[in-house]
Amino acid sequence: MIGKTFTTMLGGRELTLETGKLAKLVSGSVTLRYGDTLLLVTAQAREDLSTLDFLPLTVEFEERHYAVGRIPGSFPRREGRPGEKAILSARITDRQIRPLFPKGYRQETQVIITVLSADGQNLPDVLGPIGASAALSISDIPWAGPTACVRVGYIGGEYVVNPTVEQMEHSDFDLVVAGTRESILMVEAGAKGASEDLLVGAIEFAHAQMQPIIDLILEMKAAVGHEKFTFIQTADLSIDLVPELTTAARAAGLKDALLTPGKKDRGARIKALRDGLIAERVDAGAEDHAAQVTRYKNDFYKVEKAELRRLILEEDLRADGRNTRTVRPIWIEAKPLPRAHGSAIFTRGETQVLGVATLGTERDAVLIDDLTAEKEDKFMLHYNFPPYSTGEVKRVGGQSRREIGHGNLAKRAIRAVLPSFEAFPYTIRLVGEVLESNGSSSMATVCAGTLALMDAGVPISAPVAGVAMGLVMEEGRYRILTDILGSEDALGDMDFKVCGTAEGVTALQMDIKIGGITPAIMREALSQARDARLHILGKMAEVLSAPRAQLSATAPRILSLKINPELIGKVIGPGGKQIRELEAMGASVNIDEDGTVRIFSADGAAGEAVRTRIEALTRSAVLGEEFEGTVVKTTPFGAFINLFAGQDGMLHISQMSEERIQAVEDAMNVGDKLRVKIAGIDDRGKIDLVRPELEGKIAPREPRAPREGGDRGRPPRR
Repeated sequence: MIGKTFTTMLGGRELTLETGKLAKLVSGSVTLRYGDTLLLVTAQAREDLSTLDFLPLTVEFEERHYAVGRIPGSFPRREGRPGEKAILSARITDRQIRPLFPKGYRQETQVIITVLSADGQNLPDVLGPIGASAALSISDIPWAGPTACVRVGYIGGEYVVNPTVEQMEHSDFDLVVAGTRESILMVEAGAKGASEDLLVGAIEFAHAQMQPIIDLILEMKAAVGHEKFTFIQTADLSIDLVPELTTAARAAGLKDALLTPGKKDRGARIKALRDGLIAERVDAGAEDHAAQVTRYKNDFYKVEKAELRRLILEEDLRADGRNTRTVRPIWIEAKPLPRAHGSAIFTRGETQVLGVATLGTERDAVLIDDLTAEKEDKFMLHYNFPPYSTGEVKRVGGQSRREIGHGNLAKRAIRAVLPSFEAFPYTIRLVGEVLESNGSSSMATVCAGTLALMDAGVPISAPVAGVAMGLVMEEGRYRILTDILGSEDALGDMDFKVCGTAEGVTALQMDIKIGGITPAIMREALSQARDARLHILGKMAEVLSAPRAQLSATAPRILSLKINPELIGKVIGPGGKQIRELEAMGASVNIDEDGTVRIFSADGAAGEAVRTRIEALTRSAVLGEEFEGTVVKTTPFGAFINLFAGQDGMLHISQMSEERIQAVEDAMNVGDKLRVKIAGIDDRGKIDLVRPELEGKIAPREPRAPREGGDRGRPPRR
C-alpha cells in the first residue's frame, strides 16, 4: 500500500495525517484530512547557507478554487496573488514554527500549504500549522517541534475545540492557540468583550486539546522521520568578542548611552560609542578591515542587547528611562482633517497614528472571494506603514504581509463595538496612517481608529484601546513590560498585544520568541495590560468620551423606508428607467429583496425628494382615505380620478350630484380637481369613489361584483 496513515480524534471528528503518497521528492510532505477538508503541506530547505543575517523562512498558503468546486472569478480564470485570508492563514503557521528553528540557522526554508479540498465547515487556517509541524518533524530540516494548533470557541457557556463555521456564529470569541508539549507559542483572538480569566481558561483548554495531536506527530516521526542534517551556525563564523566588548563598552558609558531620551539621540550616542570601540581595535589599513568591522558590529549588538536586558531585570530600567509598568506620554487631537468624515491623531511616546473614518453606502462594501462563500464586508480597516515613519528610505509598493496582519488585528479589536448595519446602514472604512513608529503602531491604530469613529458620530457601543506588552526572561527571572518600544520588541522574548474596552478584551495577539510561556505568566501579562488599557482609555476620554451626538456634517446621509416587495419593480421601472431617473435627482438608491429601500445622498434635500417620489410610486390605497383628485378620463358610466402617482379610482355617474344627470360632462370634465373618498376596493384592487360632501344625501352605489374578463371600462394602469 502506498503511504502511511496516522489518525487521532479532535473535537469529536477524525484527524488523519498521511505521508509517502504525494510529493515524495520533497524533504517533508504530509496530507492532512479533517472532515472533507484536505491539505497538502510540504517543507524544504536549501543546502547552501544564506548570506542573510536572519532566518530566511517563507510560508505560503495556497488556496485552490477547485477545492470548493468553483472557477476563479479573475479575468484569466486562475488563482492570482494570495488574498487577505490566505496571507493571515500563512502568518498563523509562520508564527508557530519560526521560534523553534535552531539559533544561527540560516538556510533558506520554505513551507507550502495547499488547500486541495474545503468542506466549508472545518476551516483550513488552523489545520495548516498542524500539517507544517508534521512535515517539518519528519523532514531532515533541523527544527525543535512538534507543535500543534487549535481553534477554541465559547458556546452556551462551554469551551468548544475546533468549532465548525456554523457553530462559530454562536460563539462569544474566536481564539486560535499554538503550542508545544510544555508551553504556549502563539495566541490570536477576536472577542465580544471577554474577561481576561475566561480567555486564560480557553488557552489552558486549548493546550490540553493539543496533546493528542503532538502525540500523533511524534508517532509519525518515530515511524517515518528522517535524520536531521547538520548545519553551520553563523555564530561560528565570527570570533566571540562579547566578553571584551562588554567590559570596554561599560567603561565607555554604555548604560548612559542606552538611557538617552529619544530614539534618534539614543541611536546616535550608541553608534558613536560603538564606532569608537571598533576604531581602537581594527587597523584601518588591514586587508580584512571590512570583515573585522562587521564581526565587531555583530558582537556589539549582542553586548547592547544583553545590557538592556540586564537593566530591565536587575534595575527595572528601560531604554527611555521608564519602569516596566509605565505607559509613555500620550497626546491626542480630534478632527485634524476638515473634510474627512471623522479623524484623530493619537500619539504615544514616539509612535503616532492618524486615524481617518469614511462612511459610504452598501455598494462600497468589499467583496470577499476566498474558499468560504462569496460575501460582502461592510467594515474595512487599512493599516499603512510608510518608510518615513521609522526615518528610513525604502521602496513604496503594495501592502506587505505585516501591514495586512497588523490591520486585521486592529479590525478585529474595533469590529466588536460597531453598530449593526440595520441600526447604522453605512459601509465604514478606517485608515491608520502610521506617521511615527517606535513600537506598538498597531495598538495606536486601534486607539486612533476608535477616536476617528467617535469623531464621525458612529454610535459605537464603547471606546476601544490597545497596548503591546513585552517580556524579558532569563534563568527563571522575568519582567513583563508595558507599552514596549521597537528596541524592546527586538531584544525581548514576547510581543503580546491586547485590545479591549473598559469591560473586557476584544482582540489579542501573542508571539513568543523563546520556547513558550506558562499560563501563569500570561495571566499576569493580561492583568498588567488591563491596567495600561484603562489608563489609555482615560486619556482618550479627556478628548472624546463618547461618539458625537450628530453625524459629521461632511458625511453623507442615508434615509430608509419600507415598501411592499411586490412593488419593487415599480421603483426600478422597465429596464431600470425609473431608478435611473431617481438617481439623477442626486441620490443613489439600494433596494433589498424584503422591500427595504436605502437612499444615500450628500445633499439631504435631494435624499428627501427621492424618498417622497418613491413613497408616491409605491403608495397603496386605504379604504376611507380622502384625496384631492384630478379627473383623467370620462366614460358614459363615470369618471376616472387620479388619486396619486400610478393609482386611479372610478367615480360612478350616480355619485356625482344630488340631481340626476344625463352625462358625466354635466358634472365634471377632464382636468377638473375635486375631493373624493375611497368607498370600496374590490378583489382586483379596483377602487370605487364617492364625493364626501354628498354622503348621506344620495343613495350609495352597490359595490361592484368581480367580473370575468375584467372591467373593460377602466383604462389600463398608469
